[in-house]
Amino acid sequence: MTPRTSDARITGLVGTLRCCQLFTGLSPEDLAGLAAIARMVTVAQGAYLYRKGDAARGFFVVQSGAVNVHRVSAAGKEQVIHVFRSGESFAEAALTSPTGYPADARALEPSVVLLLPKDEVLRVISQHPQLAIRMIGSLSSHLRVLIGLLDDLTLKDVETRLINWLVKHSNGSAGAIALRGTKRVLAAELGTSSETLSRTLGRLRDRRYISVAAKAITVRDLPALEAILRRNLGEDS
Repeated sequence: MTPRTSDARITGLVGTLRCCQLFTGLSPEDLAGLAAIARMVTVAQGAYLYRKGDAARGFFVVQSGAVNVHRVSAAGKEQVIHVFRSGESFAEAALTSPTGYPADARALEPSVVLLLPKDEVLRVISQHPQLAIRMIGSLSSHLRVLIGLLDDLTLKDVETRLINWLVKHSNGSAGAIALRGTKRVLAAELGTSSETLSRTLGRLRDRRYISVAAKAITVRDLPALEAILRRNLGEDS
């Protein structure tokens, strides 16, 4: 028998929720309950999911695509907080915030997200305290991301930020680093424009430190990149 459309929808949403760290360990029944209240939202590239100060409707889980959560300074400069991708949750803190969302969220590419409505989620949490504990863990992970962001803000120029990213993602050895999104997404993570990122990649490529493909950046000379990073950070002895 072919499943009813509603059954197929719930099955698909359960699959998305199961891949989210926030819901690790929940029973199939609990996941199905959350899927039943989830609302699928399609966001066009460049469209805003919400803006800073908007009343909190709930929090989100990315099903596909990439969502850039950022703040804009008084001078109009955009600072990326994090780019969230498939299986990642964000805006959980808005569930208890009286002032609405604390940042803007914009799709970097065509995206589909699940909205977990605030009132329904709070009701589920009251019935399942273990979910509240996991949400605290998720918020702690987001806090670690913010701490890392504060560290990276000391890296004033794009080249240093990019080299820092390459060194971090190389895991101690030369080789290919697969890009989880487009180079435009990487540019957003580094707080720069696509054009500036392309020029910076080109300079590193011309110096034979890296090679660049559509879906990967290959580190060819990791010691050289590490040496540049130490020098730019003033860590050379």
